[in-house]
Order: sequence, then structure tokens, then C-alpha cells
Amino acid sequence: MKIVVYLSVLFILVGGLFSANAAVKDKGLILYFGFDKEDGGKIEDETGGGNHANIVGKADISTDEKKYGRGSLEIRDAAADVQVDSFKELEDYQDNSFLFWLNFISAHNGAWSQIIAKKAPGSDRSPGIWICPNSLNIHWRFNPGNQGTGCAGPTGEGSLFELKQWYHVAGIKKDGSLHFYIDGEEQIKIGVPANHAQGSEKLYIGKTTYRAATFYIDDLYVYDRALDADEVKSVMNGDLLPVEPTDKLATSWGQIKSNRD
Repeated sequence: MKIVVYLSVLFILVGGLFSANAAVKDKGLILYFGFDKEDGGKIEDETGGGNHANIVGKADISTDEKKYGRGSLEIRDAAADVQVDSFKELEDYQDNSFLFWLNFISAHNGAWSQIIAKKAPGSDRSPGIWICPNSLNIHWRFNPGNQGTGCAGPTGEGSLFELKQWYHVAGIKKDGSLHFYIDGEEQIKIGVPANHAQGSEKLYIGKTTYRAATFYIDDLYVYDRALDADEVKSVMNGDLLPVEPTDKLATSWGQIKSNRD
């Protein structure tokens, strides 16, 4: 009888651990993609919200290059295209936070090249995130007014990213300001529209009407609120989202993800 009880307790504890890390939760977190795998062209939204990403063309999961876990999303072809269908929270936000790990495969190519875009009716800048045509840095913009960073890099405007190096990138829009972070440090604060274009349209990774840039992306978090500086660092470190199994042995999502191979 004792053996049955012990096994039952063990089952509950293990089950609690797996159910705890089945969905990543945080206040205002509306999308999270770990990019560890795809299933029939679908990449799971790991918030549990069911807003999965769809590989439309020429993107793939790479298990050779990743920041955490088993893989990252590889955007190598100019036509690589991943889309998330519209849903209410994605259509409504004004303050917002986009955070992700980025590793450039190749440099600028003479064209505005897309990393991410949330479109809205009549706008592709809610936000729109590109690399610049003639330098390897980031153009992060909102409409109306096409406001945001010019060509920003690891230490601010005009600085350049290195190839084949992971950077943590975060854009936090709060009221009328965009706060641009690299590796957990704010590099730029710049004015953007307090009320930017919004409405029913998709989120894109890679190709839109612009060609895709060439990069790996891992651990994309999208919030419908503005994170503060400490939260940006916590997301970067993988420890913002605590997971506490039923045995109360606290760990973190980042620790679980990095050790779940």
C-alpha cells in the first residue's frame, strides 16, 4: 500500500512539473515562441493562447543554431515568411513590448529587409522592424508619422551588429516613447506616436512586401503592455517567468528550457 501511495505522490509531482511548463504565463504576455520545433508547418504559441505561427514559405527550424532549447527559427531565404493570424489582443495594444534573441547570418543587402512586422489596416508599422539597406542595424518604426529608430545597433544609432553573434533585442513602447534595448541595456529612447495604427492584421516574421532579412531568431515574447528595465533583463535571462511545481522546488522557465534537450 505504501508503494502505491509513494508512486501516486511521485506521479503528482512529475505531472505538476510538466503541466507547469506547458504554458508560459506573465501579465500581458500575448505570444511566446520558443522555436524548438514545428509540426506540419505550425509553430506553437507557448502561452497556451492557441495563436500559433504558420510557416508560409521557406523558413525552417534550425537545431544547429539556438540560444535556448532545441532550436531557433532560421530565416535565410529572402522569401522566408512566418505569419500569426490576427486576434483581439494583437489588434488592440498601444503600449507593447517585443523581445527576442537575434543572430544575423549575413549582412545588409542593399534593400530594406524585414525582421518583424505587425500590420494594421493601411500600415505596416505597428511596429515594423527592418535592417537598413546599407548597414547592419535596426530600423524600428511606428505609424502614423513613421517614427522610431533610424539605423540602431548595439550601442545606439549608427553602431553595427556583428555576424554570427547572439544579441538580445527589446523594443518597449510606452505612451509616446520607444525604448530600444540591446543585451538588457537601454541604448535609445525616442519619440513615437502615443496612439499608433492598429486593427485586424497579421504579425509577420521575415518577408512582407519587403524581402526578409537573413537571421536566426529565438524566444520571441510579445506583450500588450510596456515592460520596465528590470523585466527586460529578466526576460533576457530566462527567469522572469517562474515555474513552481507542486513540490514547491522553485525553478525558472529559462532553466527548464535550457535543460530540456
